[in-house]
Amino acid sequence: MFEHNKSRIKIPIMRYNAFIVLFLVLLFSSCAEKNRTFLPVEINILPKPSKLTLGEFSFAVKEGDKVSIESDDQQIAANHLIDLIGNTTGKILELEEKNSGRIIFRFVESIQSEAYQLDVNPNQIIISASEAAGYFYGVQSLYQLLTHESVSHGVESNKWLVPCVTIEDSPRFKWRAYMLDESRYFHGEAFVKQILDQMALLKMNVFHWHLVDDAGWRVEIKKYPLLTKVGAFRTDSEIEWWGSGKTSGEAHGGFYTQEQIKDIVAYAAQRNITVVPEFEMPGHSSAAIAAYTWLGTAGEDIDVPVKFGRHYDNYDVTKPEVEQFIKDVFLELFELFPSKVIHIGGDEVGYKVWEESKHVQEYMKENGINTSADLQIAFTNKISKFIEENGRRMMGWNEILGKNIHHGFEEKKDDKEAETELAKNVVVHFWKGDLELATDAAKKGYDIVNSLHSNTYLDYNYKSISLQKAYSFNPIPEGLEEQYHENILGFGCQMWSEWTPTNKDVEHQTFPRIAAYAEVGWTQLKNKDFESFKQALKKFQSHWDDLGINYAKVLE
Repeated sequence: MFEHNKSRIKIPIMRYNAFIVLFLVLLFSSCAEKNRTFLPVEINILPKPSKLTLGEFSFAVKEGDKVSIESDDQQIAANHLIDLIGNTTGKILELEEKNSGRIIFRFVESIQSEAYQLDVNPNQIIISASEAAGYFYGVQSLYQLLTHESVSHGVESNKWLVPCVTIEDSPRFKWRAYMLDESRYFHGEAFVKQILDQMALLKMNVFHWHLVDDAGWRVEIKKYPLLTKVGAFRTDSEIEWWGSGKTSGEAHGGFYTQEQIKDIVAYAAQRNITVVPEFEMPGHSSAAIAAYTWLGTAGEDIDVPVKFGRHYDNYDVTKPEVEQFIKDVFLELFELFPSKVIHIGGDEVGYKVWEESKHVQEYMKENGINTSADLQIAFTNKISKFIEENGRRMMGWNEILGKNIHHGFEEKKDDKEAETELAKNVVVHFWKGDLELATDAAKKGYDIVNSLHSNTYLDYNYKSISLQKAYSFNPIPEGLEEQYHENILGFGCQMWSEWTPTNKDVEHQTFPRIAAYAEVGWTQLKNKDFESFKQALKKFQSHWDDLGINYAKVLE
């Protein structure tokens, strides 16, 4: 048996149904030809597993092979496996709810969350895990090992083989996210499902869905129908870049019905992906204020903005009816999204409209609130409590800590920082500012998702964030003591869409960097190797070619 620590194999890519790529250089003997051996090669599984041992022979997929399961936790992964085998090889597997199949799903209590073991020998495949996620990820790795033996001894063949391997694998971080901004441009259900398919293949587990912002409100709320009737549509769109003075000359709009949302959430769940919605507040609220003027602080009628950027009317957080509106929206979101975490944005809030409002200033004086930053935190803590009372947990961009991270913005350079402390149950989504802010928050006990913009923003061009820079990102801030590492839940990569109006534009910015981020989230630092990653990536590029994905042709 050949011991191999790199867990990469150079593999030819093959088309598969809808979302999984199956690839491997065929250098293995079939189990019917055990007298043959082969030269050691690298196995390419992306993201790279924790530990892989390569054996000597292969498992041959046979028509009528049975897949055995022991519990409901294994059902989705088993059905997924059966569908993929049938669609890829033309051979039909059968489900057998007994431990007698040649492909077995096995419960092992000692295996940690999301981890799996994959054992392939010439006569049997065993996928072991302790929960549904682990079984699902074992299937993803198994399918990256499946290959078609088209020619054997000069004769045309139709064998489908899996090399004999033993894999022990688990993720580095529990939060491995991709964010899609659909407020600026609505991209549609089919495109979202394509993204979810690729995330599943790459073992990413959080789809952060930015559905609400100044530029559009994209989720149906039945109690407030104008949010989509008015807030989901604008008359034009700024193009090229901020302040260009140019527009597309075309109206834009769209939103998801609640039934569509439920369908997408269920689709994601089948792929072990949690959908985390973002409901921006108290800033970036123009689309909602355009629908219901009374939500704003200024009391002025506005349209959904044509220009992108920062717009500075905010929700009037001093009004009970505004607070009730926000709670009403949350109650409908709770029904649509089972995610434990709900994102409330909280970034780039312009304080001028509050500072110029007589009734807001009176409210602050009456309640002993000294600064606008404190007003935002007081409101945020109130919303956090409501979310917690409903069995969920709030998440927000790191401005919710009350720190001014925007001294470069003219309108915020003189903002005073808050004295009020943010509730400890909140997940802080770090995106901007000195990394010491994230380090300090982690030391104070806050859970952190690190999405430092200079390393994770997919709207940035490849000169700003190259493939290698994306791959090299470490979510744990340098210098953070090991005792606080557990407070870094993971990371997210963000696809803001101001300047990517089409799906092809989004694809170009997302792919291939999403594959690099997949290894950031999954692969242990000691196992990461950029040159090895690039070899695996080439095969993914062939897969994306097959799917018609407009990926950037870069390998550096």
